[in-house]
Amino acid sequence: MELQHINEIERATERGRSELFRLGLGLIFLVGVMLYAAMRGGEQTSLVLVIAAMIGGYMAMNIGANDVANNVGPAVGSKALTMGGALLIAAVFEAAGALIAGGEVVGTIRSGIIDPSRIPDSDTFVWLMLAALLAGALWLNIATAVGAPVSTTHSIVGAVLGAGIAASGFDVVNWKVMSSIAASWVISPLMGGLIAAGFLYLIKRSITYKADMVAAARKMVPLLVAFMAWAFGAYILLKGVSKLWKTSFVGAVLIGLVFAVLVFLIVKPIIDRRSRQISNSKQSVNSLLTVPLIFAAGLLSFAHGSNDVANAVGPLAAIVDIVTHEGAQIGGAAAIPVWVMMVGAVGIALGLALYGPKLIRTVGSEITELDQMRAYCIAMAATLTVIVASQLGLPVSSTHIAVGGVFGVGFLREYLKRNYDRMVAEIKAHHPEDNQEVLDAYLAEFAKASVERKGEMLRELKRKAKLHEDPLHLSKGERKGLRKVYKRELVKRSHLMRIAAAWIITVPASALIAAMLFFMIRGMMVG
Repeated sequence: MELQHINEIERATERGRSELFRLGLGLIFLVGVMLYAAMRGGEQTSLVLVIAAMIGGYMAMNIGANDVANNVGPAVGSKALTMGGALLIAAVFEAAGALIAGGEVVGTIRSGIIDPSRIPDSDTFVWLMLAALLAGALWLNIATAVGAPVSTTHSIVGAVLGAGIAASGFDVVNWKVMSSIAASWVISPLMGGLIAAGFLYLIKRSITYKADMVAAARKMVPLLVAFMAWAFGAYILLKGVSKLWKTSFVGAVLIGLVFAVLVFLIVKPIIDRRSRQISNSKQSVNSLLTVPLIFAAGLLSFAHGSNDVANAVGPLAAIVDIVTHEGAQIGGAAAIPVWVMMVGAVGIALGLALYGPKLIRTVGSEITELDQMRAYCIAMAATLTVIVASQLGLPVSSTHIAVGGVFGVGFLREYLKRNYDRMVAEIKAHHPEDNQEVLDAYLAEFAKASVERKGEMLRELKRKAKLHEDPLHLSKGERKGLRKVYKRELVKRSHLMRIAAAWIITVPASALIAAMLFFMIRGMMVG
């Protein structure tokens, strides 16, 4: 009996030990960052610089824990990648993107949301950046704890906004820029959801709704993979390596097209060979997209690392610039020392490894069930939305796009399932209950029929119903009740409400936290 109690206590404390282990590793990293900053600073080392480096590392860890889930979550949810494989790929490519293509300079006040000329002095600017960096990190930490994927960009934008207002009043804010950022709350998820749903419908019409799915996949999958290569080629040129090699939109599209043609020529014989070895099932056809999804997860992580590392190291680079260079311009572009970029890269990788799985599971499997085809649609939405929006000058969030894509796929599935169940209900309503064999045969034929043939069968049933008495004698109300029985919810509404709420309050919440931190920091420094 005592041994049983001991086993129960051990099981109860196992989770606590795991949390302590993660917390311990995170603290070791932050202490290491502080010591490294103290050594690298040389004669210019100050307490402010050491604290800023620690907060920058903390911010990077929270970006890894929250934001990276959007890149690999769908691949994990669709079983194209294991959790361990996703963590490894994301960590390597995030760090590579940051270190190789992260750029040598970064804007210290992101997106021009506040007017640097209204900041009175360099000390105030440093306090503002410290408050913004810590506030953005704290908000990301809170969002990760409640399982809500939020925009890192919006977190730091809100934090800079709040700290800027606390430092110099409301006149410091560029409200035009802020209104465009607010517009992205709606634009990003809607565009992501519509594009993902559009691709899924295309795949269903061209592959899974066909009687011979393998033959249809043999024709369509190489085209889908080539189109993915085209989109990702242009995306990486425009967003991933733009700091290393500048190219125009047209140039990126043309280079991406050449890459797509090469990929098509390579992939077509491979798909042709593999398709002759699989069964005529949706699961088998899904497996043909596994490898492209692995590449997509890596490329999305690379582009994310090259762009969003600025959210972690931008304010830190600004503080380093001010502290180590006399007369550095407030609000201008700051050079990023290699060690600062390393803090961002390693912090993102570590945060992903320690705390990323929670959000990866949320995005990959807890909102709606994903397979490889659905994950492909979300990856395409993530790239095409950013490309299209950037050319139209629309502000978008990669987090909102990816999560919007997941919801778009889920709601399309709901619509199609309900529509199919409505058609089945109509078929049952036109067949007598005592003729089950005829009904079963008709339903089997209906299930195998193409979309066009399904429409013909339903029209024929309705035509016959007009000529003959309805065998089930169902009233309008009874038919409506029958359709309600078949309604299914494939998207978890609780997740939808929680994530939407987190998105809406991200900017004001991080702004409020930053304002309070600014007053606290200024009080300590002045006092």
